[in-house]
Amino acid sequence: MLYAILGRDTPNSLDRRLAVRPAHLKRLNALLAEGRLILAGPLPAIDSPDPGPAGFQGSLVVAEFAALEDARAWADADPYVAAGVYAAVEVYPFRKALPA
Repeated sequence: MLYAILGRDTPNSLDRRLAVRPAHLKRLNALLAEGRLILAGPLPAIDSPDPGPAGFQGSLVVAEFAALEDARAWADADPYVAAGVYAAVEVYPFRKALPA
């Protein structure tokens, strides 16, 4: 099943986010190589594709996992969690409707 993982950044965490980003991307690329990643990306803090020093308010990942517990465990092990980039992580079952 698909799950939406929403990580919400702590205020002023841009430097930590940038420092840990390679490890974060490595995990996402592993999901991609397994054919389980649907989409992933940051949520800019302002209405701009490149928010500069305004940074990000979080990230969204939609990926396939065997169960909700597996998706939560994967999300909790994210380097952004360990580095304190994410203040909170929410995981929801997700049913893709479009595009078919």
